[in-house]
Amino acid sequence: MKISIVFLYLFVVMTTVSCGQEPENKAKTAENIAFTTETVVEGISIPWGMVMLPDGAFLITDKSGELIHFKDGKKTNIENVPEVYVRGQGGLLDIELHPKYAENGWIYISYASSEGDEKGGNTAVMRARLKDFQLVDNELLYKATPNTTAGQHFGSRLEFDNNGYLFFSIGERGDRDVNPQDIKRDGGKIYRINDDGSIPSDNPFVNVAGAKTAIYSYGHRNPQGLIKHPETGVMWDHEHGPRGGDEINIIQKGKNYGWPVITYGINYSGTPITDKTEMEGMEQPIHYWVPSIAPSGMIMVTSDKYPNWQGNLLVGSLVFQYLERLAMEGEKVVYREKLLEDIGRVRSVYQAPDGFIYIGVEGKGILKLVPTE
Repeated sequence: MKISIVFLYLFVVMTTVSCGQEPENKAKTAENIAFTTETVVEGISIPWGMVMLPDGAFLITDKSGELIHFKDGKKTNIENVPEVYVRGQGGLLDIELHPKYAENGWIYISYASSEGDEKGGNTAVMRARLKDFQLVDNELLYKATPNTTAGQHFGSRLEFDNNGYLFFSIGERGDRDVNPQDIKRDGGKIYRINDDGSIPSDNPFVNVAGAKTAIYSYGHRNPQGLIKHPETGVMWDHEHGPRGGDEINIIQKGKNYGWPVITYGINYSGTPITDKTEMEGMEQPIHYWVPSIAPSGMIMVTSDKYPNWQGNLLVGSLVFQYLERLAMEGEKVVYREKLLEDIGRVRSVYQAPDGFIYIGVEGKGILKLVPTE
């Protein structure tokens, strides 16, 4: 097991704009926070998601299509994983346990699937149980349509709320001018379903003719972070902007989050997408990044193992290859800090039942953050 000491000196990143204003440094912070990073699982190409089972074993998704069981230093590939469409950003994506996993054994997985008549693939959500290192009782719960050979913006994160509903995200699949603003089409949405895949009767668009009734909110670009706020129980997401304009949003039922009609970003070529950053009837992010950090994975820290971080967000950065800490006052970001600079592309962030925080780093594997104070 590799161990390295990392000494972290706090500083505000002055290049970021938070809802049009520079964040004030009001957060209570330590001057020198030291912790170790332990490489828990090595040799995973793109560790998209992870969960810890009640016996302390990890289940880890690798975008390549492998579902890995890890316990006591041993990696085992799980069999009977669904066929995965691996292209661009698509592959085996997130994983989540049912809130009553100890009773029912259900494991939920999102992935890019080629199921359907068209060429290519789109995001799907399934559930299964684990028995003797293989998935059994596999059930497809949702499959977005249509398939497309585009390689971008599959999403996808999974999260249960306090009422047992499963929320999941699907990116707009690169078809920004068609999918995000149309509730009759998949893509660019946050969805809510019952744990068996059925549609809650109070979903916002169940009575709209032709609508995708699993939709909970729309106007999103490519959400790769989704959490339940530990105090309010409300869902928060973060999503990739284009060139600039990554966002953190508080997800509200039936609301429109604006993409691509409003955005704080521009095209990758440098040309404008729109001259509007706000519009009546469209929600504003509580925070946005300029330049983009390419966020992936997110938690809000509750563990008493990190008392100085409780209530803070931790977000992985793909493009700048660090873990970002965002100190919060309510719904406002008041301080930002870079942790683990140049660690690699941080794909996933997880606070496990053992209270420790784990991050998935592309090409390295799973690292554990262990406070030394």
